[in-house]
Amino acid sequence: MKSEMTQAATATETMEAPVAVAVEASVAPVQVKSAAERKRSGRLAEDKRFKIFCGTANRPLCEEVCRFLGVPMGETKLLKFSDGEIHFQLLENVRGADVFLLQPTCYPVDQHLVELLIMIDALKRASAGRITVVIPYYGYARQDRKDRPRVAISSKLIADLLQTAGANRALLVDLHAAQIQGFFNIPVDHLFASPVLVSHFRDLKLQNLTVVSPDAGGVERARFFAQKMEAPLAIVDKRRTDINVTEVMHVIGDVQGRTCIILDDIVDTAGTLTKTVDALFANGATEVYACASHAVLSGPAAQRIKDSRLKELVVTNTIPLREDAIATGKVRVLSIAGLLGRAIESIHMETSVSTLFS
Repeated sequence: MKSEMTQAATATETMEAPVAVAVEASVAPVQVKSAAERKRSGRLAEDKRFKIFCGTANRPLCEEVCRFLGVPMGETKLLKFSDGEIHFQLLENVRGADVFLLQPTCYPVDQHLVELLIMIDALKRASAGRITVVIPYYGYARQDRKDRPRVAISSKLIADLLQTAGANRALLVDLHAAQIQGFFNIPVDHLFASPVLVSHFRDLKLQNLTVVSPDAGGVERARFFAQKMEAPLAIVDKRRTDINVTEVMHVIGDVQGRTCIILDDIVDTAGTLTKTVDALFANGATEVYACASHAVLSGPAAQRIKDSRLKELVVTNTIPLREDAIATGKVRVLSIAGLLGRAIESIHMETSVSTLFS
């Protein structure tokens, strides 16, 4: 495979410009599965019209999804010209196929977004029957409305770009705001990582538990989590003074002498998270955990988490965890590969996705 990539890079160099990086071009190995798993997903393994491809943003997650379903990852070739332009090629026939393309638009956001758009275009021009974009982390989701004069609604723009490129369906995980589904004119399946997170915290058997929403906007998400955990709900009154800058006002609810779980969808710079931890301890909390679907963890996030009194931050693998976050020793990653795999299978088989959360 390395030689094939080298030949391709040389050929491209002759036609255009020197190729700087050969990014990805491989087929993920398929591990042996249990008899129960083979029985469940055997139809997919034999279905020549079912294919999964992925970009470079989170290949380990896609490999795990493919192992869960018992299918090989589609063969592709992705190269970069010396100026950073992306060259993408499918290495197998997709004519009439039901194709799932997995790519979170995480850091570097713009690069992974353009990569996703180019892959969609290649699939469309190769006459794929249906293209479903599987986006575990939807970048630009935080800009979903005009909250101040003369700003863009970027999450709507991204939805338009995906549809224009040729996406026929979208599978998304824990959107920052559920109404973003309405920005699409194609079917959207919205998954929640909460079943994975709830299962983890149930296993910990924490006593005197209170679930905490770090702001008013996350109350609905936190209320659902609290119901599953059979725990009361508290809310932190937060004021955002600027981008990535927040001020914690006060805690609404009883956290005195209780173990708290802060629930959010995204942890970016961890400023809100660590201030919420401080506010909870100031109001008498004895121990504080946190969980989130998307571990963006940019800028000073890792150091803030390390220096905080937070017991543990539990996240999912929608985004690859950064090395400095791993080094804190306070971040635990749970896999949503099974959740994504079951949803992909349901979409392909035309069965209900909502039953995954019943």
